[in-house]
Amino acid sequence: MTAKKFIKKSMLLSLFAILMVALAACGSSDGSSGGSGGGEVTIAYTGPLSGAAAYYGENTLNGLKMAADEINEAGGFDVDGETYKINLTTLDDKYMPNDAAQNAKRLVQEENAKFIYIPHSGGIYASQVFNEQDDFMIMAYSSEPGIVEQDNSLTVRIPPGYDTYVEPFAEYQMENFGKKIAMLAPASQYGKDWTEALKPVWEEKGGEVVYDESIDFGKDTDFYTIVTNALNKNPDVLFIGGASEPTARVAKQARDLGFEGGFLIMDQAKMDEMAAVFDGDMTFLEGATGVTPLVNSDYPGTKPFVDQYNELHNKNPGSEAGYHYVSLYGLIEAMKVAGSVDDTEAIMAAFDEGVRNIPEDKEVYTVAGVSENGAFVPVRSMAVVVDGEVNRIALDEE
Repeated sequence: MTAKKFIKKSMLLSLFAILMVALAACGSSDGSSGGSGGGEVTIAYTGPLSGAAAYYGENTLNGLKMAADEINEAGGFDVDGETYKINLTTLDDKYMPNDAAQNAKRLVQEENAKFIYIPHSGGIYASQVFNEQDDFMIMAYSSEPGIVEQDNSLTVRIPPGYDTYVEPFAEYQMENFGKKIAMLAPASQYGKDWTEALKPVWEEKGGEVVYDESIDFGKDTDFYTIVTNALNKNPDVLFIGGASEPTARVAKQARDLGFEGGFLIMDQAKMDEMAAVFDGDMTFLEGATGVTPLVNSDYPGTKPFVDQYNELHNKNPGSEAGYHYVSLYGLIEAMKVAGSVDDTEAIMAAFDEGVRNIPEDKEVYTVAGVSENGAFVPVRSMAVVVDGEVNRIALDEE
């Protein structure tokens, strides 16, 4: 062999050796095998990061990112003798169901995502059509009860179903204000669903629906006419809800027109965010029932989370951030129980035990377990406004 041929052959062998080393390195960081050093696990998210619902999307993602950053900064997490870190991958769907489904497909195909957070019911339902076939778990953030009624074996619903609040809210309002209710739900599917859940419960308890119209917050900015029409029916209680800011303006308009009854507020609107519209004044919400604001909750990890969130974002967190934060810790604990970071069926089966293993200092909300149909079972409470202050009432044993 000539010297020239020898040198050429040696160069080719060296290049081949380098290529094999590079391929081996790639194989050790894909999150599915990882070797003794582990690798990365992709946690994916599709939600509204632009458009009208961007503020909501930002809140959900902030909680998820805080948990992922904490886990990574602590050195990752161990599953079956290997250490993994989280690769948080996000896409914007502008709150559109079709865009969410397309993003989910893309995240599976391009990122090999096994876990996709979706914080709106439209995107969840659209993705449930194919998630079992494509072998990824939907981490669903929506209180829509139907999400866990689809017989979908790879869906976890994170917040409590809104149907669990209907009866205690109704009972409090009837006992404290009376049995005549005017319904002013938002003109969304969510608002219609809430109305359909509340109306029969109210009537079964001897109540009367004296007015039933919806408000289109996308079109209406002045609520004087519809609120006036409702108050002309002399209701004891107003059922209101939707995004926090316009819901607050509906309540304030009712007070300005002389309404002295109670407010039954659907869970989408948050009392602290409503009060913030009027410089933190809570007095116009006197007698209201709603979900407990996170800042008024008292779970083991609530205060540290609120303090840290304030430090990072210069504002109080909402329940969206808190639930996303605690759910990621629950998912990691389920992986540990299952002994796998990619066996979706095993991880799903391990979720009930996993959420019970969430470290106490991470319990922004306490989760008692996961039901057979995939719903988190949080320790619930409700909030009522008395003398201008939020009072928390436990609904479950704590």
